[in-house]
Amino acid sequence: MIARRLLQLYIGLVLYGVSTAMFVRANLGADPWNVFHLGIAQIFSLNIGMVMILVGALVLLLWIPLRQKPGLGTISNVVVLGLAADAALAIMPPVESLVARSFLLFAAILVNAIATGMYIGAGFGSGPRDGLMTGINARTGWSVRSVRTSIELTVLLAGWLMGGTFGVGTVLYALAIGPLIQLCLPWFRIQKHAQKNLVEPTIVP
Repeated sequence: MIARRLLQLYIGLVLYGVSTAMFVRANLGADPWNVFHLGIAQIFSLNIGMVMILVGALVLLLWIPLRQKPGLGTISNVVVLGLAADAALAIMPPVESLVARSFLLFAAILVNAIATGMYIGAGFGSGPRDGLMTGINARTGWSVRSVRTSIELTVLLAGWLMGGTFGVGTVLYALAIGPLIQLCLPWFRIQKHAQKNLVEPTIVP
């Protein structure tokens, strides 16, 4: 069972990184955190994968005052997403046609949902950005909805101001990702009675 969970975790993380590369190549807008990553990458002339790793590590430091404890999925998230995104971008050529870019955008959202379902279902703990959300919720008593919305809007605005790609893809992602994850998650969730020492997972950023 542990081997299956590990395999599912890392396939999910790799696919999430691939979906990030697909958003970049589609160039029609990405999810709020990747708008933020793209903005930083543009300012400092860094690969988006490196930015994802650095931001994940910095967010993880914010867990300390929030008294959050990372799991295997948390640490793996910091490293694997960025490496997978850069590797996918290295072999994924730029796309010029609007039709092809639109198709790539829809595919990116779908792959992202499948990847998230796999990552959540493996049950190895939340990613750094979700841990930030749950930590603030636990320490302040603010609702998860308020905390999540505040974080997403903050990183989206900051990323857009830094030149990150905000567009129709950002809106489509916001509208579609919840229902798609709800659809995909039952395919990959491993039953709790079959797991030992399960840390209840939350959605990746």
